[in-house]
Amino acid sequence: MIEELVIGAGAATVGFIYVRQRRASLYRDFERRLTQLAGGVPDLGPLAEREPPPFDDLLATVPDLLPAPAFAALKAEAERLAKPERSFVPAHKKGGTVAYDTLMSSAPAIVGLYHSPYFQGFVSRLVGAAVKPTPIHDQSSLSVLVYDKPGDHIGWHYDYNFYRGRHFTVLLMLVNAGRTADGLSHGQTRARLGGGEVPVRAAPNTLTVFEGARVYHKATPVEADEMRVVLSMTYCTDPRARWWQGVSRRIKDTAYFGVRALWT
Repeated sequence: MIEELVIGAGAATVGFIYVRQRRASLYRDFERRLTQLAGGVPDLGPLAEREPPPFDDLLATVPDLLPAPAFAALKAEAERLAKPERSFVPAHKKGGTVAYDTLMSSAPAIVGLYHSPYFQGFVSRLVGAAVKPTPIHDQSSLSVLVYDKPGDHIGWHYDYNFYRGRHFTVLLMLVNAGRTADGLSHGQTRARLGGGEVPVRAAPNTLTVFEGARVYHKATPVEADEMRVVLSMTYCTDPRARWWQGVSRRIKDTAYFGVRALWT
């Protein structure tokens, strides 16, 4: 019995190391490809000169962010993506997610936008601090969130910070279609600010930026025949992480990307 346990533990350890090594090789390949992908970013127009809104409440929205051709390219790329991974956390979350590694392989314009110095510069000016992308092995650094089935939502939560610097959540609405009077879905971001609850209704091509670790927020459910597709990006003033922050981040990501998140 003891010998069987030892053999089983040894096999599990070898398997874990093998998977980690394969993931590390994948991320090295992605790092090499980032330079090539940077050339795929659409023309962002006058974004570098655009004056951002105030960020006094640690949340801001920017309507009509990108020129129409650039936004159309991002939207079309998202719509061509493979079927998202569905996740369900009872009483908290239901929806689909397309992870960073899939985007690296299938969405050069989306990846190019995230790493664009012009886009990073705009976000930096908006939040009042220089920001950088979070690491490529963090599947939540860049993802596409899909709410396309009745009841898809995320409950009240903070976007916990797993890095040394301040951490910002940046959401670009790609699709928001439904049965409300304005043609949008019933789903919306809601945040608790100044002692009250603030709705954030975002039409397509609207950017929403907030400091998720300090702003309590949720995404309300979509109804039947409605869809929200959101490009989710995270930036940080110092994307280095202590070992315990990395462990916590991997455990959190299992709710979105399954057990493979433990090996990132």
